[in-house]
Amino acid sequence: MFFCFFQHLNNLPHLYVIAFLDIQGILYELSWHVIRGNLKVDLAASVLGDVMELREDMSSILADVFCVLDIETSCFEEKSKRDHFTQLVGACLFFMPDAVLKERLDPETLESLGLVKQAQQFNQKIVKIKTKLFYKQQKFNLLREENEGYAKLITELGQDLSGNITSHLVLENIKSLIGCFNLDPNRVLDIILEVYECRSDQDEFFLPLIKSYMCEPQTLCHILGFKFKFHQEPNEETPSSLYHVAAALLQHNLIKLEDIYVHLLPLDATIMEEHKHEIMEAKQIARKLTMVVVPSEKSEDKEKDKEEEKTEKRPDNQKLGLLEALLRIGDWQHAQSIMEQMPPFYATSHKPIALALCQLVHLTVEPLYRRSGIPKGAKGRVLTPLQNKRAPKPAETFEDLRREVFSMLCYLGPHLSHDPILFAKIVRLGKGFMKEDTLLSCFLSIADQVLLPSLTLMECNACMSEELWGLFKLFPYQHRYRLYGQWKNETYTSHPLLVKVKAQTVDRAKYIMKRLTKENVKPSGRQIGKLSHSNPTILFDYILSQIQWYDNLITPVVDSLKYLTSLNYDVLAYCIIEALANPEKEKMKHDDTTISAWLQSLASLCGAVFRKYPIELAGLLQYVTNQLKAGKSFDLLILKEVVQKMAGIEITDEMTMEQLEAMTGGEQLKAEGGYFGQIRNTKKSSQRLKDALLDHDLALPLCLLMAQQRNGVVFSEGGEKHLKLVGKLYDQCHDTLVQFGGFLASNLSTEDYIKRVPPIDVLCNQFHTPHDAAFFLSRPMYAHQILSKYDELKKAEKGNRQQQKVHKYITACEMVMAPVHEAVVSLHPPKVWDDIRPQFYATFWSLTMYDLAVPSSAYDREANKLKAQMKAIDENQEMPLNKKKKEKERCTALQDKLQEEEKKQLEHVQRVLHRLKLEKDNWLLAKSTKNETITKFLQLCVFPRCIFSAIDAVYCARFVELVHQQKTPNFCTLLCYDRVFSDIIYTVASCTENEARRYGRFLCCMLETVTRWHSDRAIYEKECGNYPGFLTIFRATGFDGGNKADQLDYENFRHVVHKWHYKLTKASVHCLETGEYTHIRNILIVLTKILPCYPKVLNLGQALECRVLKICQEEKEKRPDLYALAMGYSGQLKSRKVHMVPENEFHHKEQPVRSATPANIQNGPGSASKPAPTKPEDGMTDDADKSKDKSQGASKPANKANSTATKVATSNGNSAPNSTKAVKEKDDKEKSVKEKKEKKERTPGSTPETKAVGKDKLKEERLGKDEKARDGKERTPKTSEDKMGKEEKARASCNLEFRSDKESSRERDVSKESKMKDSSKGEKGSTAASLKSPVPRSESAESEREQKRRKLDTHSSPSHSSTVKHYVNHNTATQSKSKEREMDKKDSEKSRDRSKEREKKEDKDRKDRKRVSNSSKHSKSASPVDSPRPTDKDKSKSSKSSSKEKTDPAKPERNSTGGKKVAAQKVLTVKFFVSMVIHMDDL
Repeated sequence: MFFCFFQHLNNLPHLYVIAFLDIQGILYELSWHVIRGNLKVDLAASVLGDVMELREDMSSILADVFCVLDIETSCFEEKSKRDHFTQLVGACLFFMPDAVLKERLDPETLESLGLVKQAQQFNQKIVKIKTKLFYKQQKFNLLREENEGYAKLITELGQDLSGNITSHLVLENIKSLIGCFNLDPNRVLDIILEVYECRSDQDEFFLPLIKSYMCEPQTLCHILGFKFKFHQEPNEETPSSLYHVAAALLQHNLIKLEDIYVHLLPLDATIMEEHKHEIMEAKQIARKLTMVVVPSEKSEDKEKDKEEEKTEKRPDNQKLGLLEALLRIGDWQHAQSIMEQMPPFYATSHKPIALALCQLVHLTVEPLYRRSGIPKGAKGRVLTPLQNKRAPKPAETFEDLRREVFSMLCYLGPHLSHDPILFAKIVRLGKGFMKEDTLLSCFLSIADQVLLPSLTLMECNACMSEELWGLFKLFPYQHRYRLYGQWKNETYTSHPLLVKVKAQTVDRAKYIMKRLTKENVKPSGRQIGKLSHSNPTILFDYILSQIQWYDNLITPVVDSLKYLTSLNYDVLAYCIIEALANPEKEKMKHDDTTISAWLQSLASLCGAVFRKYPIELAGLLQYVTNQLKAGKSFDLLILKEVVQKMAGIEITDEMTMEQLEAMTGGEQLKAEGGYFGQIRNTKKSSQRLKDALLDHDLALPLCLLMAQQRNGVVFSEGGEKHLKLVGKLYDQCHDTLVQFGGFLASNLSTEDYIKRVPPIDVLCNQFHTPHDAAFFLSRPMYAHQILSKYDELKKAEKGNRQQQKVHKYITACEMVMAPVHEAVVSLHPPKVWDDIRPQFYATFWSLTMYDLAVPSSAYDREANKLKAQMKAIDENQEMPLNKKKKEKERCTALQDKLQEEEKKQLEHVQRVLHRLKLEKDNWLLAKSTKNETITKFLQLCVFPRCIFSAIDAVYCARFVELVHQQKTPNFCTLLCYDRVFSDIIYTVASCTENEARRYGRFLCCMLETVTRWHSDRAIYEKECGNYPGFLTIFRATGFDGGNKADQLDYENFRHVVHKWHYKLTKASVHCLETGEYTHIRNILIVLTKILPCYPKVLNLGQALECRVLKICQEEKEKRPDLYALAMGYSGQLKSRKVHMVPENEFHHKEQPVRSATPANIQNGPGSASKPAPTKPEDGMTDDADKSKDKSQGASKPANKANSTATKVATSNGNSAPNSTKAVKEKDDKEKSVKEKKEKKERTPGSTPETKAVGKDKLKEERLGKDEKARDGKERTPKTSEDKMGKEEKARASCNLEFRSDKESSRERDVSKESKMKDSSKGEKGSTAASLKSPVPRSESAESEREQKRRKLDTHSSPSHSSTVKHYVNHNTATQSKSKEREMDKKDSEKSRDRSKEREKKEDKDRKDRKRVSNSSKHSKSASPVDSPRPTDKDKSKSSKSSSKEKTDPAKPERNSTGGKKVAAQKVLTVKFFVSMVIHMDDL
């Protein structure tokens, strides 16, 4: 079968058989049939012989088949099969070569076939041959032995490759040369690499050649390693071409990085040690620069540095060389792998590597930069991309940057500074990216890790700083400040080079600051500018530290900052905020009473820098806001300085009256004459401040936080702080609020202001803003709204008549203020509106001094100044003509503006006054007493606003005067002034330092008005004579101008003014003698402010002078600030002595009447323990005693004036002795009659119970007037006599009241002398003895004191309306005798019942007094007008003395009533102010 088959094969075409038949398979099958015995050996051998002719390699194929069968049959156990195989092979020996069989078959099979003699010997021979072939080094023909082959090889590799020569053709030639000249293949590969080094630009030829020649990476790595090893000797330099070859082989994966990396030096451990050494060396250099070094040590350091330079140069860092080559060919993956094994920024710290990486980044970002980053009009240098397909792909979009560019930049780090062009490209790409708003975090990281550190290493490159600011200004300030913080506090420690740069910058900054003065600002400023372009954070940190120590550097530093870039200004703002927020710095001095000097210096710097240079304010304003949120008010000092410098709005309580007057005008007048310093050119800076506030919505939050923080300073922040510091912080918070509110009012447009300030009820109820601050913020809004509404009405109806304009203005006011009237109702309890209308309340709080009066004198004064300036300009011969012209034009323009402003204000004031004239009738209601009305007016309006600002203090005084001038119904001017002047102790004690100044200014303005009325009878008659404010009979409604008897006449008004001066003196002496810091400081401030109008009376001035001198002596060493205040006031007081007048000139004093002891009406208790009056006054007292005897018979039918005088005398506790009991009983009866009259007078006419009494009283007064008209001539001497007696007694009481109490021992001596004189002088010295005697007062005197206390309690004030009534009754006509007797009968019937009720009330009042006096803080003061209350022993003595007086009426009374009177007066004062405090707390 196989024979037929092979026969058939012979007939087939030869190629067909080769193509389609598996010859090996067929031969294998044929041989297996022979081995199994299925086919004869001879037949198979003949067939195989025939097959040998089919192919040339048929013998080799058959040998392979026999090899396989040999292995298989050797494993069989059947020997027959092995024999059949051996027979088959033996039969084929005649046509198969022996060599082929020996090569393929097993040696044992060969031995059985007879091809070899012994199998063992054959095996040994094979081992020897293999060893010789594969393990024994062959002696190839080396270059030194046979150079022709290598020469031809070099010629072949060095030929011109520009033609059609390919690596494949050259490789064939190389193989031929190797075979021909028996060349060493490894040596050939080495020569190929050598030639490649020399022709490194022929990558496209050599790389395929090497890949085809030697595909074993290990062999190639060994050869390259030997090459690198050769260049590792000292002072050897590895050629760049070798690095290039290795990099190219790495990029094409012909070798592996880990295989070649081990052949490179230095080791990684050595690199790490070198990096650590560099850091230590940099820190050591920084330490040397910051410490003081002796000159000898400097020279030693220089010698050491020279020796280090002479040391042997280290071998090249082959790893860095390879890295550079990889970067240059664009193999970023392998380069990144090498850099990861090195310390951060170690590789890029070598300039060639940094430049290579920069070039790679250039090529990668080029397409995107051309599309999105290049500025308009710029062309730029076109870069040729790498002709390397394995290089990073160029970025086409911003997302492509994330792929590789950002990682490249991060590895580059601060060494981007080597390529400023690439720096600019990255920054411009950042600007383009910000427009698309993607990858924000990535660019922030690049700015933090690359851009800012690179800017640090750029020397004085202002262009790059400005370019970077173009990117940074697109970020919010929060992101920028975070970057600056990282730059300042962390970046400089990340690299040794940055550590050195920081130290060098600090050293250079010290050098500049040591030489900075006002004279060399310009050159020093240039040096600061150059240094700041690269390292602004380090420079500004040092400059700020110097300013915190030396505040005199502020001006030259600010002037020298004009060479900074925009980025540097922004960094400066951050550095200032960081310095302010330094937690290690204390914002208080060690005494905890004042703010630290460093904070004040930084605040001044802020104001100057932010005004002069265009720095963003948002960060600083937000910092202040955050501090206020945290309840910290120290940093308000910064806001105060910034607003003052940038907006020109100055806040100070030390303004002169001329400045205050200018502040009541328009904006131009305020700028010209209202401030101490003429801050000009604030338009741009104030606009920047306004924009910052509006853009970040900080205007209203700052106002509300400051308004709330005022109370927070006292109750939250001031818990553990010194009272003096708390007061300063409160004043600072308040002043800043006033200043900031004024800035908003003058700079914000109407729309912006109305849009941001909520209604008044929302401010107070929702935001819990104090009422005074709420109205302060809302006031400009009301003015804006009224003016805008007024303009709308004028445009709607064209009418030029003044009356029409006024009517439109009033309509506009009603439209704007009507919602306000409704809103203010919720601010106070409903009971408040029973006395004052919401309209009156809103009118008071919404108006300003600009609305009430035109400061014409201030306008004239500023106009005259401008004229003087123009005259001086004309006379100045040195000034150039063009400058003269400009200055004159400026002055003329200002003059025209002032004239226009004055005219505008004049029209406005006329409209406002007309409006007030129409509104006044509805201001005050008559539902309760005028006393209550005045109380609420003072509590809710005057007192809160008069201490708000200096202008508000003037406004409150002028508003009271205006309400009086408008003849407002139900407004008692006398009562209002009396309340203000009566007792200022508690008001003064509760003020801060600045509030005391404002309160003093308010009192001064009030006293100015009173002094003007007091100075001339004509002025008084004109301005007060026929006004309801000086009406002494309090009617329910209406005012009868024709009834002159109801008005306070001029002389009695002078008495009232004297009483007010006396009350001010009493309160001042009390505060000065308390020993309390706040009392003494505030009263000295108030006294200094009211010095132009007080004191006017000589003896009062002397009393004050003695107390102030005592303060000077006591506080000189203890509290220097009080000593300075006291000395300043004392000097001014002495200079004012020439303007003081005696008391009898200040108000007319006459001889006292017989029926009463000398006493001034309501001059207050406490005339005991005072020195006796002077001799003239003693003589007048004797005359008074004589006059009493003469007028004894006429005492019973006394008129109203006499009974009033009697009551006044007894109410003051200075009773004179009478000669008989009848006179005494008659006096008691008159007292009871007088008490009833007082009760009627005290009862308000508006109450239902007193309407009938009021009618009877009117009838009696009309009858008294008729009698006065008939018998005026006869009664005039007696009236004048009574008047003189009363005034004489008042003067004596005042003089006694304020003796100079220098030493307590002297008081005791005087009291002892008075006791001795009591026993000897008798009736002649009774008055003086009673004043000096320390014995307690009698029961009758005590009962009179209780009557006076009840009378004062009725009116809630130490001085009240009945005072005025007494003065009026002093000059009124006497009633008829019949009427008088009827009144006496009625009084006698009720006196008994009243006496019983009085006894019960006395017991109750004693308990109340004791409780109140014990709670009073000043119950133990050493004031001469506030002696201690009598003890129980004193009371027992008083009862004994009273019984003694009853048994012996002829004996002089030893009635020392000073202690109890002072106590009673103190009780009443305390009660009044306690009630006032309670009312204010309720509010």
